[in-house]
Amino acid sequence: MARVAIFFCLSLLIDVSRALAGPPVDPTMINRIADAAFNHGEVADTAEYLADQIGGRMTNSPTLRKAERWTQDKYRAWGLRNVRAEPFDFGRGWWIESCHVRMTQPRPLELRAIPIAWTPATDAALTAPVIVAPMAAVKDFADWKGKLAGRIVLISWPAPPKYDGEAPFKRLADSDISKLDRYQEPVTDPEARKKVTDRILFKSKLDSFLPSEGALAWAQMSRTEGRLVHGEGYEFMAGRTPKLPALELGAEDYRRLARLAKTGVVTVEIDSRVHFEDADQSANNILADIPGSDPKAGYVMAGAHLDSWVAGDGAADNGAGAVVVMEAARILASLDVKPKRTIRFALWEGEEQGLIGSGAYVERHLAHRAPAPDADPELAGRGAYWTVDNFPIQTLPEFAELAAYFNIDNGSGKLRGIYTEGNFAVVPIFKEWLAPLSSMGASAVVAEPTGSTDHVFMSRLGLPAFQFIQDPLDYESRVHHTDLDTFDHLRIEDLRQAAVVLATVLLDAANSSTPLPRNVLPTKPSISDPFHYADPSAR
Repeated sequence: MARVAIFFCLSLLIDVSRALAGPPVDPTMINRIADAAFNHGEVADTAEYLADQIGGRMTNSPTLRKAERWTQDKYRAWGLRNVRAEPFDFGRGWWIESCHVRMTQPRPLELRAIPIAWTPATDAALTAPVIVAPMAAVKDFADWKGKLAGRIVLISWPAPPKYDGEAPFKRLADSDISKLDRYQEPVTDPEARKKVTDRILFKSKLDSFLPSEGALAWAQMSRTEGRLVHGEGYEFMAGRTPKLPALELGAEDYRRLARLAKTGVVTVEIDSRVHFEDADQSANNILADIPGSDPKAGYVMAGAHLDSWVAGDGAADNGAGAVVVMEAARILASLDVKPKRTIRFALWEGEEQGLIGSGAYVERHLAHRAPAPDADPELAGRGAYWTVDNFPIQTLPEFAELAAYFNIDNGSGKLRGIYTEGNFAVVPIFKEWLAPLSSMGASAVVAEPTGSTDHVFMSRLGLPAFQFIQDPLDYESRVHHTDLDTFDHLRIEDLRQAAVVLATVLLDAANSSTPLPRNVLPTKPSISDPFHYADPSAR
């Protein structure tokens, strides 16, 4: 009897959710969206211009400023309204003119290297012997005192080669997607968060230690095989610029230097020509609207981050997502849709440094979190990520107006469905909305949450904010943040499909009779395991 009652209640919930959301988009409109994308699309041209002609877009760099102007011009040309750049505090711009690194002893050899973002130039070619001095925590400094003067310091442990456990290029099978439909209980663990902050703060302590010991520069080993490099760095705040030039070396080249250093003297020449931009330390979120017919109905959003790292051209991360958002905007504007709710398109900046742009939007429009009473002052300016677990939350008037947010940021793979982010109430609605798109492979609705991208701050406020499931392709295995992030690693046919899915879901959300169901507005949670003892050896 209990099972019957439970089944009846679930069926009633599904029926109520469907009734509240209203029917999906008229199938004839989906036909028009598909025709606009597949037969008259501009996604290939948009992607090529962003990746090839503009290229990598570090936050506040000259290339990102060019992208800001270009994206706004495109939105205006397509007929979108209220196109604007919304500024927020960021820090210094930075870009690479050139970088040449070579071993000069025991033999001449060009090395694959990239400057670490926001580290200074060498001014001229710098030649010095290397020393392998792995340091991952402050306690390691004692091992190297008095040994680093006049050296280029290799700070990474030269880990042995990693071999691919599976094919580096992958499409998701149905069985892979089904594994994502597992609810994950949230975990509150203050110790885990402290480990993250300790790792972040270590770099600033290393930056003080190395010059105090007379080191001339430092280098770390790439985490990816194949001589791929990334160059990520996070000291972008004014007044915190690192003191020494720094590099990331391809893993194979780094290991070669480490092996040779075991046998004798190894010298390396570095010529790193990088530049800082300080004229305007505000970054900008680029926003554009298709106005809704009901001013009281609120708005729905689609977003992707426009900034990228500089090793490649930012094609897959996240030019792909930006292009899909722009193409969905172009399609809906070209069809002259008249949605009930305003549809807002956001291109975020500062995502790669800690979701700073989307966090700034949340702070300005949606909600404030209380400052942490014990926050380390070194974390100030590093973005809203460091306040995401602070309570209480004060909602702003616009909090009630955001009816849905959809984010794209996992490369250029085909959209396969949507993650529900722990929101049980949206499951039947999304299944109905995606049903007409099942022949395109985009019908999955799964429970697993996702993180590390621009829906996070909204989702953690209980707002209906979601990320799409995407085919991985070679995104995580080779392309993500590396110098292979170029146009050739995009799949244009997948971007077209993604634009159709996004435009359709946006129109569903904009025209539904009620906004998507929200999750609860969070309050301070209890620690998940109150009997946990921290492992002192892990510090």
